[in-house]
Amino acid sequence: MGTVIAPPFTDPDLAAQKVQLAENLWNTRDPERVAAAYTEDTQWRNRTDFLTGRAAVIEFLTRKWQRELDYKLKKELWGFRDNRMAVKFQYEWHNTQGQWYRSYGNELWEFAPSGLMRRREASINDLAIAEADRVL
Repeated sequence: MGTVIAPPFTDPDLAAQKVQLAENLWNTRDPERVAAAYTEDTQWRNRTDFLTGRAAVIEFLTRKWQRELDYKLKKELWGFRDNRMAVKFQYEWHNTQGQWYRSYGNELWEFAPSGLMRRREASINDLAIAEADRVL
């Protein structure tokens, strides 16, 4: 396992690295690997879904990636302080009918001293796009 990047976040390069690690992890589309980056009692708000715990995160991500096919994500650090980060992101995916979407959003992250994320608040909007308009 690599170096753990844990709060307090004071170095912009390390904060950006933490976001890149999250992007890389989510792009695996492996619910169990992704969930391992969160505390056992993690709390999430994802759109209108409210989740508590890793098991709920695994179930949620399993359903998500059954619907959101060929998912590809890009995250960017927006700001950070102490044990919190703000991130903006976009991802592209298509449904089973072949309609492509670009989803835009913002996340607020709060970390435990271990470096695992204990809270994630995500607001997301979807835009239908043509396959030819994909950028990710």
